[in-house]
Amino acid sequence: MKKIVMTGGGTAGHVTPNIALLPSLKKEGYEISYIGSYDGIEKGLMEAQNVTYYGISSGKLRRYHSWKNFSDPFKVIKGFFQARHLLGKIKPDVVFSKGGFVSVPVVMAAKTKGIPAIIHESDLTPGLANKLAIPNATKVCCNFPETIPYLPSGKAVLTGSPIRQELLHGSKEKAMKFCGFRNDLPVLMIMGGSIGSVYINNAVRGCIDDLLKKYQIIHLCGKGNLDYSLKNKTGYAQFEYISEELPDLFAAADIVIARAGANSICELLALRKPNILIPLGLNASRGDQILNAKSFEKQGFSVVLEEEKVTSDTLKSTLDEVMKNRQKYIDAMENSGQMDAIGTIMGLIKDVTK
Repeated sequence: MKKIVMTGGGTAGHVTPNIALLPSLKKEGYEISYIGSYDGIEKGLMEAQNVTYYGISSGKLRRYHSWKNFSDPFKVIKGFFQARHLLGKIKPDVVFSKGGFVSVPVVMAAKTKGIPAIIHESDLTPGLANKLAIPNATKVCCNFPETIPYLPSGKAVLTGSPIRQELLHGSKEKAMKFCGFRNDLPVLMIMGGSIGSVYINNAVRGCIDDLLKKYQIIHLCGKGNLDYSLKNKTGYAQFEYISEELPDLFAAADIVIARAGANSICELLALRKPNILIPLGLNASRGDQILNAKSFEKQGFSVVLEEEKVTSDTLKSTLDEVMKNRQKYIDAMENSGQMDAIGTIMGLIKDVTK
């Protein structure tokens, strides 16, 4: 039996593309194992998929001053030897990495064991973890044509991002019933990422009554960010986090406001959802979401609203603009020539294991 070890973690964005590959890997007869951190978000997500999970020590290389910068390199070294031991025990034919700091020792250990490793980089420019792992990889997959110049010649492959196929088969009727919505107003879906966004949440709630005159609102506001004063407001459904019902909610959405994480925007592209992207600013990130958003805006898929300019007024006016030109964005996404990411990546996996 062919064997594959998958890795990646730290955020859901470093795990969900791996989950999207699972059905095809199982269909091809791969025995799947996963190496992640001891208690990261990846542990629960992969165990829910009934995948054998192994935890290793995981550090983080920060771009800012912290006392943990002195201790975490030792955690990474420990993780490398743990990963090397696990790879020797599992004996996989290939390693597939979605990034995040826990993946670095796994990819490095794979090279010392002569095991081919394939990395997927979602953002337009590689993050620090993937920069460290890329020299040890056999192939590097990416989402954007603009990424290829940042990658070693001969390793880069433009694949797009694997999308969970169940997202494409949601039921609008189920979502409308789940949220208690009517059929006479369009549905606005707001996604602030897994931990939510104070900027977006405040801007939306600051003009909630005006918005509800034009839209019914699904608000994924992040853990601990529910506003109980709005609990019984007609046409407004707020959730900390949604899992099982997400395909249905996407099916119901006529327009989406979202962050510009690479996986999220690739899902919006696959679903042909007109959208407003509000990327994380430079004060809270390395700027990858800004580059992702600008690429999608340039291709005609999205309108970008800078985080610093998010107010109730700018939100309302931008929504009016996108809704007025909604079909233009749908047409651009329809004509994007979106790639078969799962098929392309599965082809790479097969090639490197021959």
